[in-house]
Amino acid sequence: MKVYRFEGVLQGKKWIEPAYVSVSKKGKIIAIESSYFGNTPVYYIQGYALPGFQNAHSHAFQYAMAGLAERHSTTDKSDDFWSWRQAMYALALKIEPEQLEAIATMLYSEMLRHGYTHVAEFHYLHHDVEGIPYKNLAEMGQRLVNAAKKTGINITLIPIFYQKGGFGKEPSKHQKRFISSSVEEYIQLLEASEIACASYKGARLGIGIHSLRGVEGEAIKEIANYNKEKKLPFHIHISEQLKEVEECIAFYGKRPVEWLLDNMEVDENFHLVHATHLTEDEVKRLAQTKSNVVLCPSTEGNLGDGIFPLIEFQENGGNWSIGTDSHVGINPLEELRLLDYGQRLITHKRNIFTDKNDGDSALYALEKSFYSGAKAMGRKVNSFFEVGKKFNASIYKKNSPLLSITSALNRACTILYSSDANMQLATISRGKLVSYKGEHLKEKQITEAFIATMQELGNR
Repeated sequence: MKVYRFEGVLQGKKWIEPAYVSVSKKGKIIAIESSYFGNTPVYYIQGYALPGFQNAHSHAFQYAMAGLAERHSTTDKSDDFWSWRQAMYALALKIEPEQLEAIATMLYSEMLRHGYTHVAEFHYLHHDVEGIPYKNLAEMGQRLVNAAKKTGINITLIPIFYQKGGFGKEPSKHQKRFISSSVEEYIQLLEASEIACASYKGARLGIGIHSLRGVEGEAIKEIANYNKEKKLPFHIHISEQLKEVEECIAFYGKRPVEWLLDNMEVDENFHLVHATHLTEDEVKRLAQTKSNVVLCPSTEGNLGDGIFPLIEFQENGGNWSIGTDSHVGINPLEELRLLDYGQRLITHKRNIFTDKNDGDSALYALEKSFYSGAKAMGRKVNSFFEVGKKFNASIYKKNSPLLSITSALNRACTILYSSDANMQLATISRGKLVSYKGEHLKEKQITEAFIATMQELGNR
């Protein structure tokens, strides 16, 4: 057993101060108390603990191109998501399995350093550079699980079904590493991925469709029916770009979310990534299903996707989580701030992250992103920290200038709205300290492997 002492632990809307967290050898919480009189030595961390953040949408390999798509042509030619995608394809066609593992290991260590303890990996880089399946169909997925195990982050591996090159179009040569040509091929990949997840106790399996443009409608229905028994978290990109919406209307006669709601039994197990462009009717219908939207503000802003109608969605009882997608940003507090500020800018109002019973913006944001984020991982949770569950926490410095003089009433908002990475003291994942004072505990070896990989790729 190990006993941690914190200045405070946020449990729901209240702080336990001080807080002693007893953790078993397996990393599970035994007790959370405001005093401790046992004989086990106490490990004192001088900070305030929030629940570990849930990163509900990640494309790990894209971390290797973060910051490389920002030099734009000075001609009148538009630079948008579709031109950015060509740069992404160029990278995707080069990465070997051991390189993916090194990139993901670096990325996951950075996520942990910023307070994420769980990641949902929306994974579609399946085959070799010629588009031929590996002997182990889940070779690339296994590398992602290996990376998670090395760093200590919890991972939900979501092997993605990617079949088409667009609505009614065959895949292009740039997409050859992504493709499963049939439902049967995809299920084989899913089963191999389940075996990969079994190699790490911190790994879970999810199921996913790339998008309506990426998979035939009947195949999407088959996968959804297949998952009724499995009950895995179901992830899908949807309505991210206006062009996608227009092409869906031309092909199906319906908007993407409209088609999904009309053709499938959407429920709380569904996680719709981006869903940027919705009508008022789609917002209401989607919220009524109790499904979840995964918002990635830093990437959505970077790609010029648009701004999700969050206020209307919340007013109808909608659930949402956050993700880092292409990883141009990795700080969960920045994602939440961007999400809030985007809504403030288009409404000219400041009370966006609130509900009818509580006006604390930070507590509202933390609760929304935590509970829906946990669902995205396939986790069932009842509170931020639960006896019998793994201890996962993001910890902020007690002696940072603002926090040192802030009351419990204003503490969560101070952390969310006025902190940067320097206020992050530590991260505990699965009961173990994995990051401390701005560094992952294995940072040196992880960074060396990453730099060597990037030199091999030569894309930076």
